[in-house]
Parts: sequence; structure tokens; C-alpha cells
Amino acid sequence: MRSRFSHIIVIVGCVLSLICLNGIAHAITHSTINFPISLQDYQALESGKNLSLGGILKHRIQVSPFNLIATVLFLCAIIHTFFASQFVVLSKKIADSNTENLPGKHFLATICHFLGEVETIFGLWAIPLLICMAIFFGWHVLGHYFNDVASFTEPVFVVVIMAISATRPILSLAESILQRIASLGKGTVAAWWISILIVAPFMGSFITEPAAMTIGAMLLAKQFYDLRPSKKLCYATLGLLFVNISVGGTLTHFAAPPILMVAHKWHLTTGRVFMLLGSHAIVGVIACTLVYYLIFRKEFSNLQSRCDAVDKKHGGNKTIPVAITIIHCLFLAWTVLNLHTSALVIAGFLFFLAFVKATKTYQDDVSLKSPILVGFFLASLVTFGGLQEWWISPVLGSLKEFQLFVGSTILTAFNDNAAITYLSSLVSEFSTNPSMQKAVLSGAVTGGGLTVIANAPNPAGQNVLSKYFIGGISPLYLFLGAIIPTLLVALCFNCW
Repeated sequence: MRSRFSHIIVIVGCVLSLICLNGIAHAITHSTINFPISLQDYQALESGKNLSLGGILKHRIQVSPFNLIATVLFLCAIIHTFFASQFVVLSKKIADSNTENLPGKHFLATICHFLGEVETIFGLWAIPLLICMAIFFGWHVLGHYFNDVASFTEPVFVVVIMAISATRPILSLAESILQRIASLGKGTVAAWWISILIVAPFMGSFITEPAAMTIGAMLLAKQFYDLRPSKKLCYATLGLLFVNISVGGTLTHFAAPPILMVAHKWHLTTGRVFMLLGSHAIVGVIACTLVYYLIFRKEFSNLQSRCDAVDKKHGGNKTIPVAITIIHCLFLAWTVLNLHTSALVIAGFLFFLAFVKATKTYQDDVSLKSPILVGFFLASLVTFGGLQEWWISPVLGSLKEFQLFVGSTILTAFNDNAAITYLSSLVSEFSTNPSMQKAVLSGAVTGGGLTVIANAPNPAGQNVLSKYFIGGISPLYLFLGAIIPTLLVALCFNCW
């Protein structure tokens, strides 16, 4: 009876909240203009007013109070990610408790576990966002936002590229390449670790960062995390992987999302990107990996002893014909070449699934759970990110070169780095200033490992490796694991 009464109270409270929101919406929408408001419209409204940064932000909230709601909900989602592991622990406690007669025990445990899934957090907070959007502006505006404003091509691309990259032929090919490199160090645990964390990130400049992240994370799981390293080394490796993947995609202009977003507008070519960022990135990735190896070299010796004592059985799989591997690579290439055309990406993926079915003797089952969760995470992030430009753009536009680098790095920790560079491309002063462009781009890729939401491929790596972290991956420990390589990369981008 008490449970039913509480449910009724919750329902009544939700209805009353909606009524209140509706009243507030009617009271303020007369002062707003069409949603979403473009930066050009804001600038036109602010022309001649000589406003400070604080004045600009205050004015934009007055013009559209929904700006504040969207940003507050986004901040709530970010804060929620820092407590995700606590929800997982709570879920386990409820499930393991002896109160079998507790009404709704299993349901409550499931809800807590759901609240602890990092990939679903932004989607959960997007629900009140969309409700508020519909109340403030109407259902047709909500549909317009999803159809014409927010772009979901990247989430679709990441889902497909993750699924293809995780197949046995692609992983076997990547493993054989890295095995040859690791053999230079006698195939030790440390040699595998160094090879994966240096080579896989640079592969991201050619096969895209999400594919490189998937391959790197899966090989680290097999060659490193299965040996149960210490918690400190686990987080250091994860942070290093995220930073290196973010930085390693800067050898070309078409593979890293933050560069791809501005390549056309800023006339970036592979040669120019390499000169601006790539040469620094090579030094940075190698330096970060070697520094962490030196810090943990004693533990690597212990892991090697553990590895020698374990009888690893990697055999049993049939040799994959070269033709099948080549066809998988062609599907991978098709996806990369058509990443901006979701219809072609999906069509190619459907043909790919049919090919996997026809060659199932040499295939594992295609797992879509992880790719779809990551795609959902990115789609939710896109939904929020498109509503943050009202404050990000003026903040970046008010900074000088080094301040812009630092600001871009910090903002990247709280938003996808591709969104940061895209919004920077809307600042007219940057379009003809290579120094400012370099500051934005280098800052965005430098901060790409600090949090899960900082770089689009990070959720893919987290999804693959989260099972090795008791209670889930802690955002705080991830930040601490990534801070040293982040500072080293920042030094590399600014020392010459």
C-alpha cells in the first residue's frame, strides 16, 4: 500500500511540475525568438552594445532562458558521471542483501545499475531536456532540432566502425602487425604494452580514431589487463590510451573528429595538419608512453613473471583466409570514405553482416551491444552539445593564443573536443589566423583523454575495458591517470 501511495505521489508531482513549466514557458516565450538561435542572430542583437563576456552571457540568457536550462541539465549529467560507480556499488549491495521480501528489490537494483552505466547517463538527462524543449517551443521545434540542427552522422559511423573493427579478421590482422613490433622487445608484456600504446594511436590517423580505440582496447585487454595489473597501473594505462588516441589522430586531416569538423572551413590538408600538429604528436605519444613505462617498470617485471606462469591458450581458431581479411579491410575503408553519408554507411554495414554470415566458419558473432551503447552515448552528447554554443563560442573568442590553448583543453574535458573545434570555427577571427587555429586544435586533442566525454572514441575504450575496473571506471581516477600525459603533450605542442 505504501509503495502504491509513493508511486501516486511521484506521478502527481510530475504532472504538477509539467503544469508549472508550461506556465513559465507561456510567461517567457514572448521574449524569445525562434529556436535554436544562431550565433549570427546573437551577434546581431548584441551589435553596438559593447558588452563584456559576463554581459554577453547574461543577455543571451535573457533572450532565451532555455539556454540556462540546457546548460544546467548538461552540468547535472556531467556531475552524474562522477557518481556512476557509486550507483553500481549500491546496485550490488541491494542485489546481495538478505531482504528477499523487500518489495521491488530486484527492480530497484536494476534501476541503480542503469543509473551507473556511463553510456546511458547523458541519455537519461536528455529526457528532461527534450520535455522542456517541447514545452517551451513546441513539438515541431523539437522535430526540427533533430532533423535539421543536430547531426547524428558521427554516432552512426562510430557504431558501424566499432562493430567492424571488433571482428576476428581485423583484430587478427592488427595483432599480427603489433606482434612483429612487440617481437623486437622479445614479446614481453612491456613490449606489447608499449607497441599497442604507440602504434594503435597512430593507426587512428588512417583508419579513424574510433577504430584504433577499439583495436587498441581489445588488444590491451588480451595482452595486459587479463594479467590483473594494479589499480594504479590500470588507470594510468587507460588515461594514457585515451590521451594517445586523441593526439595520435593528428597525422592526417580526415581521421580525428576535432580536425575533421574544421578541415574544410580552415582549408586544412594532411601536410598542413602534420606540420601544425602531427610532428608534435609523434614526440608526445612516444614520450608519454616511455615515461609511464619508466614509472611502472618494476610492476611490468612482476606482470611478466605472472605471464610466464600462465599457460595462455590462444590457439584453436582456424587460420583466416587472406581474402576474407582483405574484404573486411575493404568494408572498413568503405565506412571511412563514406563517414559523412549515413545511408551509405548503413547500407555497407548490412552487406557486411551478410558477408559475416556467409563466412561464419572464420568469424565470431558480431556483437552490437557495445557499439550501440557507445552510439547512444554519443547521440546524447550531440543532443546536449548543440545547445552549448551560446556560451562556449564567446568564451573562446575572448581568449588570447595561450589562453585559448588552455581554455580549449579545459573545455574539452567537459564537452566533446569535436564540438569545441566546430564552435571555434564560427569565430570569424580564427579563420585567417593559423596561430589561433593551432591553439584551438592542439588544446582540443590535448584534453581529449581527461574524461570519457572529452573525445568521441573514449566511450568505446571504456566499454571494452570497464570489466577490469571493480565498480566501474571512476572519472576521478581516470583524470588522475591522464593528467601526466596530458601535461607532457601540452608541453610538446607549446615548446616549439
